[in-house]
Amino acid sequence: MTRVPEPISTPAGPIYEGRLLDRPTEDVVDQGAGFDITTLVTRRRVLGVVGAGAGALALAACSTGTASTTTTASATAPVTPAGEIPEETNGPYPADGTNGINVLEESGIVRKDITSSLDGGSTADGVPLSLTFTVTDTANGGVPFDGVAVYAWQCDAQGRYSMYSEGIEDQTYLRGIQITDADGTATFETIVPGCYTGRWTHIHFEIYPDVDSATDAGNAIATSQVAFPQDMLDAVYQLGTYPESARNLARIGSLDNDNVFGDGYDLQMGTFTGDPDAGYVGTLAVAVDTTTEPTLSHGAGAPGGGPGGPGAGQPPAGAPPVGAPPNGTAPGTTPATTN
Repeated sequence: MTRVPEPISTPAGPIYEGRLLDRPTEDVVDQGAGFDITTLVTRRRVLGVVGAGAGALALAACSTGTASTTTTASATAPVTPAGEIPEETNGPYPADGTNGINVLEESGIVRKDITSSLDGGSTADGVPLSLTFTVTDTANGGVPFDGVAVYAWQCDAQGRYSMYSEGIEDQTYLRGIQITDADGTATFETIVPGCYTGRWTHIHFEIYPDVDSATDAGNAIATSQVAFPQDMLDAVYQLGTYPESARNLARIGSLDNDNVFGDGYDLQMGTFTGDPDAGYVGTLAVAVDTTTEPTLSHGAGAPGGGPGGPGAGQPPAGAPPVGAPPNGTAPGTTPATTN
């Protein structure tokens, strides 16, 4: 039986590190093969910081898998995914408008290099990572999904999220949008994320029908996370740039213990090549089916031991979402999220 972790109390309201088990659903107006933005607005992914509705939603678990890294100079081409990318919550730090902060409306957010803030402010230190998403359109036979917008965001080497964590509330680094080309690919120049207490290392991403719709999180047609293999992280986290990451990763133990990836991560595990000195190249194949309702996978259980109790997954200093509504919830919802 899936164990729902205790909420973490913050000034913005309780935060759950485990999966969101209940959320409202809306009907898809048109489930034909044609791709029409007007039929996808109702495919609202109410999986944000505070998204939980009345009524239980059946959760689809995905199968487990394994992955590893190599140390060659270039990335291995991603294989065709065996299924649609698992749907995940977008966590408490998305800055996609679901909690009062919306970086998607900012000038310059469409960019390949996300290591610096939009205004040319701080640059995130860390091991370089070039990460390519290859998006395919399952509803139309698995062809490359040309012209969709991919919004990616992550924590820095210290486990902090720009726009939220203490000391970097005014920074916007490690957030950006890229548009897929004719091959369905979108590439980000970033860094290997750090590991903070209670969560395995990950990168969040949302996929939108096009760049114009990528200003409202309700238009997202997929929301998921990229997983990282342990051997790669063990090598990176030996560097002083990543304080506490090795310890935090060790306390989780393995991907199987993570609240998000514990129920299976084969479709979310990136393929990475490189080393800490030269940097890494990564790929993730992402299949999106616009004719299906998003269905959350469910985690195997909370990671054991970390500060804050089972399921704790807050970045350093326990920074709450500073952009949350005054009562800590969105209208008509109850607070329940995962990082």
